[in-house]
Amino acid sequence: MTVNGAPPATVLVVEDEPSIADVLAIALRYHRFDVMTAGTVREALALTERTRPDAALLDIMLPDGDGRALGRELRARRPDLALVFLTARDAPAEVVGALGFGDDYITKPFNIDEVVARLHAVLRRTRPADVLPQRPPLTYGDLELDDVTYTVHRAGRAVQLTPTEYALLRFLVRNGGRIVPKEQLLRHVWQYEHAATATAGSTVVETYISYLRRKLDALGPPLIMTRRGVGYGLGAM
Repeated sequence: MTVNGAPPATVLVVEDEPSIADVLAIALRYHRFDVMTAGTVREALALTERTRPDAALLDIMLPDGDGRALGRELRARRPDLALVFLTARDAPAEVVGALGFGDDYITKPFNIDEVVARLHAVLRRTRPADVLPQRPPLTYGDLELDDVTYTVHRAGRAVQLTPTEYALLRFLVRNGGRIVPKEQLLRHVWQYEHAATATAGSTVVETYISYLRRKLDALGPPLIMTRRGVGYGLGAM
């Protein structure tokens, strides 16, 4: 995430489960963060000797230690570091204990959109001086997308979208009235390089298209077209 011409915000992901670490890294890089990953306390401390992350996503249960103790050590080294804990533990005492010195707490299984959104929110709080560069909004008919605030309006009324819904709509807007194949949506929105023909990938696209339709069609005529067996595009302006 680039701010005011400065280097992108760097996120340290400390997670010992490779599949979870990979999902987090892919999603964060898509949202323009620089990402470092570590699977242990030792690896995380070694990484922070050489770099200065702006935020850390920390699993609490690590093979060689407790993520909360790691968070305290990282915060001692860098007081302005944003700390977000990821854990399967959701007991109130656990939440209160982590939030005593961390910035946020997300339980597993988590929604990746929620992780990205909450990380953005934490960084807005911990980097208040950052100013995003001004960019003109994207428009298509009565739609307006603001890439600075990640907000959407249709016919002047706000549409509340998740980050993934926003990314999907943005890609459709950028392609105007053209039909975009599902495979291309998977590559550009979800970064699926090898899942173009997978049933699961197709279901992901269909699910998010239905989410968009429900939200957009409540404010005007149907906007998203389906070309059966091919993909989706935006209708007449």
